[in-house]
Amino acid sequence: MSHSNKDSLTIAGVNFDSRLLVGTGKYKDPEETKNAIEASGAEIITIAIRRTNIGQNKDEPNLLDIISPNDYTLLPNTAGCYDVDSAVRTCKLARELLDGHDLIKLEVLGDEKTLFPDIPQTLEAAKQLVDDNFKVMVYTTDDPIMAKRLEEIGCVAVMPLAAPIGSGLGIRNPYNIRTIIENASVPIIVDAGVGTASDAAIAMELGCDGVLMNTAIAEAKKPVLMASAMKKAIEAGREAYLAGRMPRRAYASASSPLDGRFF
Repeated sequence: MSHSNKDSLTIAGVNFDSRLLVGTGKYKDPEETKNAIEASGAEIITIAIRRTNIGQNKDEPNLLDIISPNDYTLLPNTAGCYDVDSAVRTCKLARELLDGHDLIKLEVLGDEKTLFPDIPQTLEAAKQLVDDNFKVMVYTTDDPIMAKRLEEIGCVAVMPLAAPIGSGLGIRNPYNIRTIIENASVPIIVDAGVGTASDAAIAMELGCDGVLMNTAIAEAKKPVLMASAMKKAIEAGREAYLAGRMPRRAYASASSPLDGRFF
């Protein structure tokens, strides 16, 4: 899935045209899942291995029948894991089910109420997975120090939350996100907390390399339409970032300056 687009998103040496990553949970049925993902234009699709059948349960519908690995880059994730061992084990299961697939999204949660990541266990799990030759995209808090530590461990992308998972609150601390971006040499992808298109655009305007979302699309009144909106928001936000916004000013500045006029 390598492209020649000069502004492509590069993760672990692979280029992607879309900077929107989407999940597969919370939709009303498989058809809506498929239609929303298609409308989003996303190329990377994240799958919760502990909650989704991708072949481990032979008698249940297989998600891979609607989200084919031939059409998308799958990103197995460790949602629902609260300790190092279960997270590492889940990644190994995904690699086995997906014929050696090594790109994974690591999240080790701290508690069921906030779903904030447990940072000490996330660091340890990341170390073990990198040592085991996984390409680790890692979910973390918006702490710039921890983001840098995870990069130094060898994670191929760092994914700070914008707000708690599923909250739809948008980016609560843009200054931390900006600091993480400024100090990073791997892609920074906002993960969790986006609620609507403007949140996604803001993330991209800050300089994020991409945005991962699920609930913002799946729980919209019209998920397929929201997926389309998110696609456009990501593209517009990226273009605005590359264009470089005008400076903010305390006072008015005439749109049509009179300097140099002869009348």
